[in-house]
Amino acid sequence: MTYEVVTYATLNRPEVFTQEQLGWVPWLHAPAVEDLTDRQYDGLVDRSRASSDYFRLLARDPDILGARTRTDKDIFYNTKEGLPRAERELAAAATSRENGCVFCASVHARFASHYSDRHDDVQRLLDQGTSADLGPRWTAIASAAKALAQTPPQLSAEHVNALELEGLDALEISDVIHGAAFFNWANRLMLSLGEPEKAIVN
Repeated sequence: MTYEVVTYATLNRPEVFTQEQLGWVPWLHAPAVEDLTDRQYDGLVDRSRASSDYFRLLARDPDILGARTRTDKDIFYNTKEGLPRAERELAAAATSRENGCVFCASVHARFASHYSDRHDDVQRLLDQGTSADLGPRWTAIASAAKALAQTPPQLSAEHVNALELEGLDALEISDVIHGAAFFNWANRLMLSLGEPEKAIVN
């Protein structure tokens, strides 16, 4: 299998972290929608993801993509117990902000705003970084996410204690850790395969 590297000298790259919808351009050619196999569609799990260059690129290894997608969906959509959706998205947004993944931060910041109705606090995270004052509970979540994003990870008993002091139970703390840890990996994957661009507005 060969990969053709693509370079884009004229991309309209975002200059700051934003909650606006962004595009994403791969540095390798993704398979065309019409060329996807049934096995690759199985890896996508959700067929609508075929419209994304990113997911079509990952579909080159459909088994790994399938595991990745099911993990992602369980972390964010399985909210019957554990952390509310808004704070799962906050953990992902904080991790993405710490790692410098502008695209992922925009997606999860938007969801965090939508599910919490705390647009200004989410924007403060994007503008000021993971040390921003977001109120005690959100600051504890962002601090834990920041600690997990370090190499090596710096999550400690103090971070867990801070989450417990804000009323998070064991399942909710587990959701913070899983959401942040998953995106600590996902950010690095996305950052190594392409870059964001501002969406074209007609």
